[in-house]
Amino acid sequence: MNLLTRINDNMSGFSKGQKLIANFIAEHYDKAAFMTASKLGNTVGVSESTVVRFATELGYDGYPKMQKAMQEMIRDKLTSVQRIEVTKSRMAGSDILMNVLNQDIDKIRNTIEETSREDFANAVKAISKAKTIYIFAVRSSAALASFLGYYYSLIFDNVKVISNYGETEIYEKLFRIGEDDVIIGISFPRYSNAAVKAMTFAKRRGAKVIALTDSMTSPLCSLSDYILIAKSDMASVVDSLVAPLSMINALIVATVIELDGKVERTFERLESIWEEYDVYRSKSEEEGN
Repeated sequence: MNLLTRINDNMSGFSKGQKLIANFIAEHYDKAAFMTASKLGNTVGVSESTVVRFATELGYDGYPKMQKAMQEMIRDKLTSVQRIEVTKSRMAGSDILMNVLNQDIDKIRNTIEETSREDFANAVKAISKAKTIYIFAVRSSAALASFLGYYYSLIFDNVKVISNYGETEIYEKLFRIGEDDVIIGISFPRYSNAAVKAMTFAKRRGAKVIALTDSMTSPLCSLSDYILIAKSDMASVVDSLVAPLSMINALIVATVIELDGKVERTFERLESIWEEYDVYRSKSEEEGN
């Protein structure tokens, strides 16, 4: 049940303090979603324990669960200006470097807990067998598509990265997609309409659809055969893509292992080309400097 619906249904039975919390959340859940129980209590004039009991009263297993419900409500609704405001309120006056790095560590831990190992394994198998691999991501997620596309293009000869688009270009670049193909759609809050359209088109054409996104509430999930959950931060000045990039690293490593000896032969040929055309600095050159 939606948090606001729970509040409305229980309003008549709340104490005076609980009503203060309820009214604040109803009017300012975009701010309350990133407050600790202590800060929310101080803001409305009640104790931290009252806030915790309020969450329990609504049926949540503690305040963090209610806070997560508030964050889900605004997942793809925060504007850039609102994100800046939230970031300031969360980090102003703190050790920003430590806070940002610790939050990214937490996102990786949450990703480990939430990603389906079965979906991950099936996605790797589908990618390894695909006739053509399409990778679709735009805006800030385009960097992820570029990274994944770079490594997959070394491993496969059938990779197409789509990260720049116009309204009609999506379909022009995908019109050959079919049942033997795979599309990996990447999108994080604020979710891209273009990614939803691309994956919808691919699914209708019978392709295997893989979503790399942050939550089961993402609009990409209902379109996907396999879902790879990687947590991101929708309330930061920049999109946190640390966990998604780690997921992509795991995807590349698992694909190499799935293909067994084929990749080694490919990279042996690449190493010969790189050496012939002096792509990388040699050890002797580095020692000479």
